[in-house]
Amino acid sequence: MTVLVFSFSLLGAMALGMPIAFALLVCGAALMVFQGQVDATILSQKLLEGADSFPLLAIPFFMLAGELMNAGGISKRIVNFALAWVGHMRGGLGLVAVFASVLMAAISGSAAADAAAIGAMLVPMMRRAGYNVPRSVGLIAAGGVIAPVIPPSIGLIVFGVIANVSIGKLFLAGVFPGLMMGLALLITWQWVARRDQVAVLPRQSMAARARAGVDGIWALLMPAGIIGGMKFGIFTPTEAGVAACVYAFAVGAFIYRELPLRQVYGLLVSAAKSTAVVVFLIAAALVSAWLITISDVPQQVAALLRPFMFNKILLMFVIMLLVVIVGTALDFAPTLMILTPVLMPVVREAGIDPVYFGVMFIMNNAIGLITPPVGIVLNVMCGVAKISMAELMKGLWPFLWAELFVLLLLVLFPSLVMVPLRWLS
Repeated sequence: MTVLVFSFSLLGAMALGMPIAFALLVCGAALMVFQGQVDATILSQKLLEGADSFPLLAIPFFMLAGELMNAGGISKRIVNFALAWVGHMRGGLGLVAVFASVLMAAISGSAAADAAAIGAMLVPMMRRAGYNVPRSVGLIAAGGVIAPVIPPSIGLIVFGVIANVSIGKLFLAGVFPGLMMGLALLITWQWVARRDQVAVLPRQSMAARARAGVDGIWALLMPAGIIGGMKFGIFTPTEAGVAACVYAFAVGAFIYRELPLRQVYGLLVSAAKSTAVVVFLIAAALVSAWLITISDVPQQVAALLRPFMFNKILLMFVIMLLVVIVGTALDFAPTLMILTPVLMPVVREAGIDPVYFGVMFIMNNAIGLITPPVGIVLNVMCGVAKISMAELMKGLWPFLWAELFVLLLLVLFPSLVMVPLRWLS
């Protein structure tokens, strides 16, 4: 009965058009009424406790770093660097899109922002060169969802806070799965585009490649500095966000000189607005998570999943299938906020490593960003490329299946996630 109250109140509030954060609070209040312990003080107190978390400080800093990166010319130089080295190959602009997606994922952590930035630069070039536009846009959209998997990832930070899992370990564990997604996209692109008759860019001279490398070296050092700093214990994930902000500002303002100081205030405001939305959502989710826990919802869900608990791989397959289905109807943040407190007790009881589950869960949610009809990255790319959703979906399917294959592979072989984590730790 508690599961029904939880589901009905949450989905009912969302069906009325209520923002997800307020829907989560309504869900929490409904659970309190059902238990006969209505107390507005508890709701407000838990809401404040949800926002009062040191690891959450990483979110505004990484969001600001992404804003500074795009405004300061770092994104542009990453694309130019990839163009200089692989742009001349057949299907080279697609290779550039994937390489740029992986590199930018290691800087900003925002799928929609990365896809929009790369799409704005590459889609006009791909259209002029004769590439299949829906397929090209589908590749860029699929590349964008690598961002929540490779650190620094806001999704991994949020999961770590809600599930009480080490964010540093989540960051390190996300590196290899993110690279596997990129490799899968490269192989799929080469397969589906092998017969396309497109204009091939001229091969750059070694001098031109060297110039692109020198010009982009500051951009390329940023992800290495963030990941390396955390691996060697120089700073925590939260401090890494601060370092990323300072680095992006210094490079954009004083080295590339494309970031006017008068523009910084607008970037601060934009990052603050985005942060306010995310943190309020997290705080509301933690209120619901507390009430879900004391209402025995996880135990009821565990009872439903108990027939699969004898086999960890089978249980992970069932959970991932559930998340894929939910991801077609809900966006990244609602799925993450709603399912994390419900599934984590089941995962711990089954003996599944929380770090492994966190990376898989975030990857699955990220793929949900390109599953219709809700996928926000799809809507962003339709606007950037000026094509319809139906056209985009025709080009996206091969790359969506490729990323789902990687997800299945990591379910069947968990060591592909955990062994690299031991190497990096």
